[in-house]
Amino acid sequence: MKGMWKKINFKKAIPLLMGVILLSGVFMYFSHDVEILTKQYPHVKVQKDHDIEIEIRSERPKNWVSLNQISTYGKWAIIFSEDWSFYDHEGVDLEQVKVALSEMVEEQRFRGASTITQQMVKNVFLSGYPTLWRKFHEIILAQKVEKTLTKNRILEVYLNCIEFGPGIYGIKSAARHYFQKSPSGLTPKEGAFLAMLLPSPKRYYVSFAKRSLTKFARSRIKAILTKMRMGKVITLEQFEAELATPLTWER
Repeated sequence: MKGMWKKINFKKAIPLLMGVILLSGVFMYFSHDVEILTKQYPHVKVQKDHDIEIEIRSERPKNWVSLNQISTYGKWAIIFSEDWSFYDHEGVDLEQVKVALSEMVEEQRFRGASTITQQMVKNVFLSGYPTLWRKFHEIILAQKVEKTLTKNRILEVYLNCIEFGPGIYGIKSAARHYFQKSPSGLTPKEGAFLAMLLPSPKRYYVSFAKRSLTKFARSRIKAILTKMRMGKVITLEQFEAELATPLTWER
């Protein structure tokens, strides 16, 4: 084994490795036509085995909503929860990537550190389990998307494709399922509830199933409402009133 390592010329291997990474990045950049999303719409089809298939359609899907049809509270609750700096970065939050890599090395755990743009790319164009290879692909495509689509279009596609619970895709379906209303009528607390679901929607669905917020859900909703207050989306009075008001289905 030691002899094998001695035969490897690392000075020559490094340029080769860099070349492979560069070529891989070029391939990933051109692997998908992201410009198609400027005029067409991704549609989430749920299969019988609960897997999903994304179809890009020229016609607007029945459950699609424009960004201006979503309440300010619903939109900003999700932005503050998932990607505070969404309107400032260029697809990748480098600080969060550094934190994620540090945790992976020191704590042996892998977390996404994905921006909304990266999550949209993953949902629409990519599939499979989270790996460093897919994460690299996600980062490359996210930067291409940022050069091609407006921020509002990226957010609109994201909100119409994201999963909010078992078989529940898109904010229109979520608003109807959880609150029997359209996304335009979402209150701050309802928006915070939907945002709370996103990291693990099937797991956190338990609050709705039992008609009672778990300790975790209540804590996360309060944290998201706090961010909305800090971001001046709601006032202190609204913050206190929302905390004191139960969701319509709570027992």
